Amino acid sequence: MKRTRIVIIHIVCWLVVLAYLYGGALIKGITLQQSAFDISMNFIQIVEFYICYLWVYPNFLKRDKIPPLIGSMLFTIAVFIASRYLIEQVLYKHWFDMQNYTDDTPTSKYIADNIYYSLAFLVMPAAVYSVEQNFKTEVTNRKLKAEVVKSELAFLKSQINPHFLYNTLNYVYSLAIPVSDQLANAVLRLSDLMRYTLNESVDGKVTLNKEVEYLESYIELFRMRFEPKFYVSFITEGIAEQKLAALMLIPFVENAFKHGVLNDEQYPVRIKLKVQAKRLSFEVSNKINRGQKDHSSGVGMVNIQRRLDLIYPDQHELLVSNNGNTYKTTLILNI
Repeated sequence: MKRTRIVIIHIVCWLVVLAYLYGGALIKGITLQQSAFDISMNFIQIVEFYICYLWVYPNFLKRDKIPPLIGSMLFTIAVFIASRYLIEQVLYKHWFDMQNYTDDTPTSKYIADNIYYSLAFLVMPAAVYSVEQNFKTEVTNRKLKAEVVKSELAFLKSQINPHFLYNTLNYVYSLAIPVSDQLANAVLRLSDLMRYTLNESVDGKVTLNKEVEYLESYIELFRMRFEPKFYVSFITEGIAEQKLAALMLIPFVENAFKHGVLNDEQYPVRIKLKVQAKRLSFEVSNKINRGQKDHSSGVGMVNIQRRLDLIYPDQHELLVSNNGNTYKTTLILNI
């Protein structure tokens, strides 16, 4: 749902609510001053609604954030009470010489009364936010299913019996050993890449060290092709048995190899993978190759972003920088 459409829906809904609340008063000829306390309270309630809708629930309506959720709701109630006191007990008295509560009203009664009036506008935004999130989840699930079907069809169309190819590579490897160690090693690396793509898991995820092994095999194949002038730095830190979606990192390396400079010792392709707690950081930077004829986006950052949105919604951050000489991508992922 586009933001503009959401804004229009909100405006229409509030106009309907306000028309219902004040339509009868206008018909009966009640003056603006007579409705001043209702107007001020409704205004503060709307403000409370959007504090909850835009800040409280998007940030804290999660299982692991119950204490902050409660604290933010209490803060919102406090804002409601303080705002109503400022407008109706201070400003109205100064401007119109009137106030909603008498000076001898007990503080406890004033607070309890305003908690009552604020509760409905704590519940309403929760309901609206939950309905919107359910709708977005449903849309995302439909798109994900469509993407899965599309991928499966594309795979079936392009498949050339990968298991047969994998077994053939192993056979070629046995033939290459007596001929050339370099050739045999290249076939072995290619076989490792093929084996990784054939391995499947129930949830589509693999251990991070397996993904690292795949990256290393991919880099080594390029090293064999371009050495001795092949300058790529690959550093890992904190890698263990953490899991992530298979083949999630390789597109960034493919993009760097396709569009970067691999033979400049002063500007090597730098790849850094770091995991700390449950936070993964993957950085890939390369010098831009100005001599290449293909200026397309390689594997396509749009496609990468799409896959991240589907598999890791609200759990990732993808940063891209280009200063004209160096292209750098940084993926931050909660795993």
